[in-house]
Parts: sequence; structure tokens; C-alpha cells
Amino acid sequence: MASFRFRCSECGKHYAERAVELVCPDCAGHQQPGGSTRGVLEVELDSLPSVWPDTSMSDPQVLAEFLPLGPLHTWPPLAVGDTPLLEAERLRRHLGTPALWIKDDTRNPSGSTKDRASALVVAKAIEYGRDTIAAASTGNAAIALAATAAASGIRAVLFVPAGAPEVKLVQMLAYGAEVLPIDGTYDEAFELCVQACQRFGWYNRNTALNPFTIEGKKTAALEIAATMTPECPDAVVVPVGDGVIIAGIAKGFADLRRAGLISHIPRLIAVQPKGSAAIVHALDEGNDDVQTVRNAVSIADSLVVQAPRNARLCLRQIRASNGSAVAVADEAIIAAIAELARMTGVFAEPAAAATLAGLHVALQKGLVDAAERIVLLVTGSGLKDVSAAAQSIARPTPVEPTIEALIARSS
Repeated sequence: MASFRFRCSECGKHYAERAVELVCPDCAGHQQPGGSTRGVLEVELDSLPSVWPDTSMSDPQVLAEFLPLGPLHTWPPLAVGDTPLLEAERLRRHLGTPALWIKDDTRNPSGSTKDRASALVVAKAIEYGRDTIAAASTGNAAIALAATAAASGIRAVLFVPAGAPEVKLVQMLAYGAEVLPIDGTYDEAFELCVQACQRFGWYNRNTALNPFTIEGKKTAALEIAATMTPECPDAVVVPVGDGVIIAGIAKGFADLRRAGLISHIPRLIAVQPKGSAAIVHALDEGNDDVQTVRNAVSIADSLVVQAPRNARLCLRQIRASNGSAVAVADEAIIAAIAELARMTGVFAEPAAAATLAGLHVALQKGLVDAAERIVLLVTGSGLKDVSAAAQSIARPTPVEPTIEALIARSS
């Protein structure tokens, strides 16, 4: 069992594990309704391994050395993590990037990287004796919680915008979660979930609020580094909505650097849709927090957030890594779905394909050099939003069932 404490990412104050549950009480006093979360907590492990493990980084026995895990029997019985780092030779040649890798997190149990956070949150909820976990989500975090909660036999209550893709609603319902479609935005669903957790005593999985969401997502960075050792990426391209995935990636590399297992921390390249680009605007303007993007919209529903909840920490981590952020048009995201699928065999939803669209922009702007070691984090399966993927292809017309018709079509 790893011993740890919490550190406020804003004021630096430390807290024992059971002293707080979600955020720093002092900094939370500055919270504005609907604004980015104040007092986000990060986990500080008292010790870290100084050598790479002999087995998979997803082995619970190994994870117990890198994560704030209690009894291992609380870990959900799902094969979370250990997703492949693909060398993507055809895409390398296509882009002229000879050291490009794809971290294919579409292969997680529920089809997205959000399983990583939910696995740890469910494990901690069971350790703490909680019987209900709630979350607000545009889709994937809710699905991930539904899946891990189902595997562990714990109740999940999900607050999701009623306009979420139908296939995502079906998936979370199939896992048996209690789904509450909200007639409003993700940001409104987030606030209602917070109120409900306070009122009913539910354990809150909300991104950025629950410190274990960042900690769980760092496992993707651990796996990337373990696969590439003794080398390390120069740049990691990450899709950004609330900013917690990129915070997790940053935390994972920071822990590995502290342990002496990697030589440097990669630059973090954040990618957002142009219609929901609060982080990009804040970086461009030199701000420490974001301005709310009213009526945020994009085909990449997983990235549509008016005010990213983890904005303050996300901005600091991107800057600390000497990274940057780019905004991409929906048309570029749609094109990237087909480009990624045809060049790698990886079928991504819009939010996940956005990393490839973002890499195009980063290369054009000189933010990434084509010769560098680059990793694209592909966060979610295209099966989660087939209607969006359909916009990236041309449907063939029917062919009469005769060889003559086939020959005529082929000529």
C-alpha cells in the first residue's frame, strides 16, 4: 500500500489523505460558479520505484507502487490500461515523421482512456466504504464509470447532457448505471452533480474535483515511457476538454522524472476544437486562467467545455513542459478520422482524432519538429460516434450483382 498525501496545486498546502476529499478548502473559497476548479489537489507519493518493473505497468501489484492504492482487492476486475504504443509506419511515411507513435487507448474496456481514472476512483470509493459514485460527463467519463462500477458491483449515477451521442447513452445504460439526461450543457450537468453529491452523500468522480482522476490518467504516461525506455518522447499530443487527461500525462512523466526513470519531461501539445478553445486562448494571451467560451460547440463532443475545470493546473503544466496548444477546425477533425483509420487501422472518435489534426497544425507552425520523437494519445473509439465518422467517408453506390456491372464500375 503506497503512502501519500495531497498537495494543493494552487497554494501548495499539504493534506493527509482523510483530511480532505476533493479540493483544497482554502482555495475553494475563491471558487466561482461555473468557473475553473480552484484548489485542485495532486497526489504526492512518499516513495517511487527506482527501477522499471519486470511485468506490465497495468499489473495491480506494479500499480500499487506508482498509485495511491489501498487494498488491491478493491481494484476493479477489468483489464484497464496496458494499451499498445503503435509505431504506425505508414503514418510516419505519410507525414514525414520517422519517430511517431500512436498510444491507442481505444482498446480500454469501455473504449476510452477515461477507464484509467474511473478504475482508481472506484477502487478508492470501495476502500472508503462508499456505495454510490456520481459523475457529470459529456459521455466517455460516464461510460467508464458505468463499466468499472458494474464490474465492481457499486452504484453509479451519471449526469450527462441530453444531447450526448445516442451510442454513448446506450453504452452507459447497458452497464446498468442510473443515467440522468440533463436538459442543458455539460457545465450545468457538472454543477448539478456537485450539488447532488453534497445533498445525498455520494462519492464525486467529477473530473478535476476528485484528485484521483488526475492520478489514474497518469498511467498512460507510465506505459508510454516504459515501452520507449531508455528513450523518452520529445512531445506528446493530447486532446483537451477539461484539462485532466493532459494533467495526468504531466503527472505521470513528473513522477517518472522524480524517480530517475526518464531523462526529461516531454513537451505537452494540447489540442482543442476552434469552437471550444479556452485553453488555447488563455495560452495565447498569457493568462493564468480561462475566459468562459459561451455556446461552445464542436463535432468533438468530448472536448466541448465552456470553462475547463482543470484550466489553471493545465495551463501551468503545459508552460512548465515548454509545450503549446493549437486549435483545429471541425473539418480538420473529420478528415483526421479517416486519415488515422486508413494509415494506422485505428478508428477514433472526433475528440481522439483531433490529436492528428493538431499534429498537422503543430508541424506547420514549427511547434514540433518532424524528426522528434512524437506520441499521439488517441483517447476514444470511433464506435462511440459513428455518425461523426460517417462524415469523413464517401459512401459507394450499389452495384448490380453481375460481373459485367462490376467490370463496368472498375473501368
